[in-house]
Amino acid sequence: MSRQRTRAVPAWRFHLMVVALLALLALLLGRILSLQVLDTEHGREFLQQQGDQRTVRVAEIPAYRGLITDRRGEPLAVSTPVISLWADPRLLVEVEDLQPLAKALEMPLTDLQARLDRFERKGFMYLRRHLVPEVARKVLDLRVPGVGGFREYQRYYPAGEVTAHLLGFTNIDGEGIAGLELQYESVLRGVPGKKRYIKDLRGNAVRYIGVDQPARPGADLALSIDLRLQYQHHQELQRAMAVTGASGGTIVTLDARTGEVLAMVNHPVFNPNQTSAPKPSHTRNRAMTDMYEPGSTMKTFTLVAALESGRWSTESMIDTSPGYIRVGRKTLPDPRNYGEISVSRVIEKSSQVGVTQLAQDLGHEPILEVFSRFGFGQPMVTGFPGESAGFLPSRNRWSAIEKVTLAFGYGLTATPLQLARAYSAFANDGQLPQVSLLRVADADAADTAVPVVSADLAREVRDVLHRVTGEHGTARRARVDGYDVGGKTGTVHKVGPGGYQDKKYLALFAGMAPIDNPRFVTVVVIDEPQGEAYGGGAAAAPVFARVAAGTLRLLNVAPDQPEAVLAQADTTARRGVEG
Repeated sequence: MSRQRTRAVPAWRFHLMVVALLALLALLLGRILSLQVLDTEHGREFLQQQGDQRTVRVAEIPAYRGLITDRRGEPLAVSTPVISLWADPRLLVEVEDLQPLAKALEMPLTDLQARLDRFERKGFMYLRRHLVPEVARKVLDLRVPGVGGFREYQRYYPAGEVTAHLLGFTNIDGEGIAGLELQYESVLRGVPGKKRYIKDLRGNAVRYIGVDQPARPGADLALSIDLRLQYQHHQELQRAMAVTGASGGTIVTLDARTGEVLAMVNHPVFNPNQTSAPKPSHTRNRAMTDMYEPGSTMKTFTLVAALESGRWSTESMIDTSPGYIRVGRKTLPDPRNYGEISVSRVIEKSSQVGVTQLAQDLGHEPILEVFSRFGFGQPMVTGFPGESAGFLPSRNRWSAIEKVTLAFGYGLTATPLQLARAYSAFANDGQLPQVSLLRVADADAADTAVPVVSADLAREVRDVLHRVTGEHGTARRARVDGYDVGGKTGTVHKVGPGGYQDKKYLALFAGMAPIDNPRFVTVVVIDEPQGEAYGGGAAAAPVFARVAAGTLRLLNVAPDQPEAVLAQADTTARRGVEG
């Protein structure tokens, strides 16, 4: 009896399962009938949607990064199309021979296998980034399952190291991470688009369906620099590094009227087109980030405080005998005893004794006020990454020596660009321009300039600066054949861990040309020149002379003494024939 009951149970269950399956089949057939016959449009949409979810994918369309040009439209940063190769490691494990793929990738087979092993549980990995299309095509033509490619853009800098510190660079994903590329990232980057495509079972795109959203390219930037001047400044700075044996240097030139940066170069340099990471110390735009004590270049601003006091004129006499002066426990010497000389000659000779007497008469507060008025200790608000504001001292108690050394450029710091801007006020008849790294219209520049001294005083200071570059001035090596120029030298002991260093100097020169109606202002900084020619007059002034000569020529500025230019050209021609 028990065996009969056991055999009856499976038969009952079997019939129940048959009924259930028939019911499910009826429901399925009814759904298909509903989708394809009773509601054809809705049914097709439903089935299409279900299929698309399994085969249709959305891909990003890269946006073209905006072009960066110089003021004349010469390209400085462009985006070139490249191909990046990817792989699905889960599919590549089925490939028996990876040697052809490794060869096409120009990669050792062991390295390729190691990378695949590292990403074996991932559905995506990069094989190579930013390949030129011809090289990428060699890989894609192998038709290896699980290997594909897509288009990207790679940033390229035609001028290389010549514009590197100003432009900065992007990372491998095309995002600005330094310089103007970082500052204007939101402007340059553009907006990626979207497109749909059908993929096969191996993940490869077999057909593109359409574009849902076109990519929007980034905006272009027109910079203030002139690439011709940039190359010329770069060449002269490299020459100066070789001649002086210096560890670094900077040259920056501003349009005297608009405040536009016409050229800005630094040393050491780096090549932004190289894939290897440069040394951080080489990527700094020293003209804007590094702060230095400006030394005797600040005596020009002490002169402004003296003239504005009403107690001094450029012809007022100062007795500098016996060639040195004691302030507290310090003795401040001149190179020799100049005796009784005018205030103008004090600046011409860069007399420590003369400037000390001016500072003692004026006090430190009027001098500080002038420094601040000309923009020292304040940010220039260019927005450049890492831009420094410099430093102006502010203390309740000043020692006698601190009050005096402030007058000739110690105890404060400034960037080379700040110094150039401040000197632009003298070149621009007392108007302090707003510095710009972008090309601006003359009218816009006039609206942003700030009056800091009268036009008459500015011209009076220019006359003194012209004397500094005369036969008896400290900057006679800054002279340019056929042109009247002016400027001021500076020589500074560098600060080290234990204070000022005896054998390490900073040589500076701030100048302008032509002196009667300046078109530009140039600041030269030579960091740690070697040998005996370490001063501003010996190391920096000659660099200004060569830079200014080239700038005047490229800007097509008529000479003040045409006969001198012709004589120099004739001499050069004769040397060429004789050589």
